[in-house]
Amino acid sequence: MDIIQILQEDYKKFPVEQTYSIYAEDVFFKDPLNQFRGIKRYQEMIAFINRWFIEPKLDLHDIRRSGDAIETRWTLSWTTPLPWKPRIAIPGWSELRLNSDGLIASHIDYWNCSRLDVFKQNLFPKAEARN
Repeated sequence: MDIIQILQEDYKKFPVEQTYSIYAEDVFFKDPLNQFRGIKRYQEMIAFINRWFIEPKLDLHDIRRSGDAIETRWTLSWTTPLPWKPRIAIPGWSELRLNSDGLIASHIDYWNCSRLDVFKQNLFPKAEARN
């Protein structure tokens, strides 16, 4: 199975049973809330999502590879464990860079919305998201 197929499968089952063997030991990760280096920290972040959020889901809309670069377009969603249980959705994209061993050495996530927009979804959930 090639890395694109593995990523497609990982998106489908996110955040459980992720294929961490496709990441370099010292992988660099960055998103609008986090920045760190190391596969262990990456695993801890995914475990946190799985533990803290209700029904997390990562919908893959597009995936493209060009040389050692892979770009994915996705929507991350979850229900926040607040009494009114708002459903949060973050559309975004990832830029992945492969090292000479074909492992992901860099994983940078970008959001198509601001951190404030995400926070506001907790306070002012959309009517259809509350069902």
